Amino acid sequence: MSATLLARFRADILANRHNGAILDRWAELALPDGWLVAGCLFQTVWNLQAGRPPESGIKDYDLFYFDATDLSADAERAVQARVDTVLGDLGIALEAINQARVHLWYEAEFGYPYAPLGSSRDGIARFLVPCTCVGVRPDDTHAPYGLETLYRGELAMNPLVPHRELFAAKVASYRARWPALRLVEPT
Repeated sequence: MSATLLARFRADILANRHNGAILDRWAELALPDGWLVAGCLFQTVWNLQAGRPPESGIKDYDLFYFDATDLSADAERAVQARVDTVLGDLGIALEAINQARVHLWYEAEFGYPYAPLGSSRDGIARFLVPCTCVGVRPDDTHAPYGLETLYRGELAMNPLVPHRELFAAKVASYRARWPALRLVEPT
């Protein structure tokens, strides 16, 4: 990933005032292996490309963390409560998700088995669409498939999660909001 594109991405996501506020308060969250991920990042980029306000239509701001010491829903709720205390004044929906426990609920919610993860980075790499596999924290950016396809608006299926129905629904949702996005079929 080029340094120029990385700098552009960081500048773009920080145009969304909520992303900036979350990253400014990052240390207060105390999330082990924590990352701000997904829609609040790539949707900010697409909003800017479409000439919309950076925060337009972003429904939630996801925070991944990894804590294998307690896989209970109660522990995750406690982290969510801390996130709400630190960031609640922003007036946005925030969701803290322990990547160490995703395999415990994913199949019931989405209909497909999900192998246990070893880190939050592993979770970022498993989003349905590779160009949306992005995460940031104040001092780092993780984009396992690069940023080029994000900026080109190319929607392809992630081979790590080849769930065609879920992928098709996600693509339809994205293209309804950002018509310039293009479906890329595997070759």
